[in-house]
Amino acid sequence: MPCKQMVFYFHDILYNGENAKNATSAIVGAPAWGNRTILAGQNHFGNVVVFDDPITLDNNLLSIPVGRAQGFYLYDRKDYFTAWLGFSFFFNSTLHRGSITFAGADRLNKTRDISVIGGTGDFFMARGIATLMTDAVEGDVYFRLQIYIKLFECW
Repeated sequence: MPCKQMVFYFHDILYNGENAKNATSAIVGAPAWGNRTILAGQNHFGNVVVFDDPITLDNNLLSIPVGRAQGFYLYDRKDYFTAWLGFSFFFNSTLHRGSITFAGADRLNKTRDISVIGGTGDFFMARGIATLMTDAVEGDVYFRLQIYIKLFECW
């Protein structure tokens, strides 16, 4: 049984060459046939993206953030749309203090699981599973993930 369960929304706005003021992520690595303002090819193979995205308690991008998701994702297969994720949630609310760290392969199915591999503060040494579900997509620029966190080790 999980000792703690939470749901958050993670809002990612990819820099596209025209939205620097609002962008929360940017392509920092691209294959020779790509560039840093448009994701490469059908499966985006070779792109590396860093992000500093707001985390909210609901699916509204304009809601007050309870923290930031900071890290990276990289597209790692030529033949299938998949990514590898490494990031932390840093909380800045009275509801939660500290951070939760995530890592794992993201097959970009409707729902998918990645590992909770640690944390600080209220989430000291957290271990568990985060179930990701893409909640909204607008072209190659914006996506929103619903993240359902189940912690199995709580201190």
